[in-house]
Amino acid sequence: MAANEMTDDIAKLKSRVTYVGGVINVFLTLLKIGFGVLWNSAALVADGIHSLADLASDALVLVAIKLGAKEADHEHPYGHRRFETMVTTVLALSLIVVAGYIGWDGIGHLLRPETLKIPDVKTMGIAAISILGNEWSYQYTKRIADQTRSKLLLANAWHHRSDSLSSLVVLLAIGAVLLGYPLADVIAAIIVGVMIAQMGLKLFLECIRELVDTSLPPEFIAEIRTEILNTAGVCGIHLLRTRQMGEDAYIDAHIIVNSRISVSEGHVIGDAVRDNLIARFDDVVDVLVHIDPEDDEYKHKTNPLSRLEIEGFLQQYLAELNHQIESFNLHYLDNHIEIELILSQEKLTPERLVELKQRCALMQTQVKTITQIFLHSRL
Repeated sequence: MAANEMTDDIAKLKSRVTYVGGVINVFLTLLKIGFGVLWNSAALVADGIHSLADLASDALVLVAIKLGAKEADHEHPYGHRRFETMVTTVLALSLIVVAGYIGWDGIGHLLRPETLKIPDVKTMGIAAISILGNEWSYQYTKRIADQTRSKLLLANAWHHRSDSLSSLVVLLAIGAVLLGYPLADVIAAIIVGVMIAQMGLKLFLECIRELVDTSLPPEFIAEIRTEILNTAGVCGIHLLRTRQMGEDAYIDAHIIVNSRISVSEGHVIGDAVRDNLIARFDDVVDVLVHIDPEDDEYKHKTNPLSRLEIEGFLQQYLAELNHQIESFNLHYLDNHIEIELILSQEKLTPERLVELKQRCALMQTQVKTITQIFLHSRL
């Protein structure tokens, strides 16, 4: 229940910062497009379209937050974080389309210089307001993104920062036009388009990497590997797989433990690895640990004898002495089998023990996959 409440609180926090950014983008979009058209600044209009794209991104972010906050269910056992990634992919593609329109329009003006207009000096004030508004939005959104570990919010924060930078380009371009460089305004619009395209392409590629389950960054994996090896009882790692889902990281680890320990002890070591990784790294939400008694990643694997088949061999070779076996343990190592026989002390005479050893030696000789048979008695 507490975990669900925490998830709801994070979703509300994400939504609130996005709503604030959306209100600012509505104001800046109307301001820049309206006064850009009124005062003849193509760069300011392009910057206004940039803010409009940011407004669209805010709407998509809200949808992604709502969908991604849903709890895991039968059909989505790993949760719904990928909805955030899918929505972010759509957002990235839309930014590339917007950038293409801005660039195409700017090139058209360059090819027809007679369509160029001299912007009003007052447009510089609008650009300055845009710089201040978007920089504040960036700082606020980034702070919440860091707090909630949200890559989606971080991407949206950089939308605000890129809008602030593009407004700075617009401010400088308008100043250049007023100083006698009429092409500067259109060139600035094209530069803004390129900036939007770069941001959209970067965001798109990151989403694709996540959707195809690209592993975590190498430096992060190195830290994970070190943490696993530092866990008591872990002798090595022979397979480590990672993937990202939204801001959450998932890990599959094959760890090597002492081949002589019990299943329950191996399970405890695996739980320790899982708990340590989740406690150590905020991004890690789930760890699947596979316990191995040896590094068998590159070994040719054969079909081993089952416990039932081993039991049949024991009955065959030990015959009437089989009742002396209280229990037995199997160790599957290097494509061979080692057997530990736990002997009952009841009616175990020295003569019977000698005969038991002889029969075990015969079975070990004739059943090729059995390399060792150990006899133990309970105290």
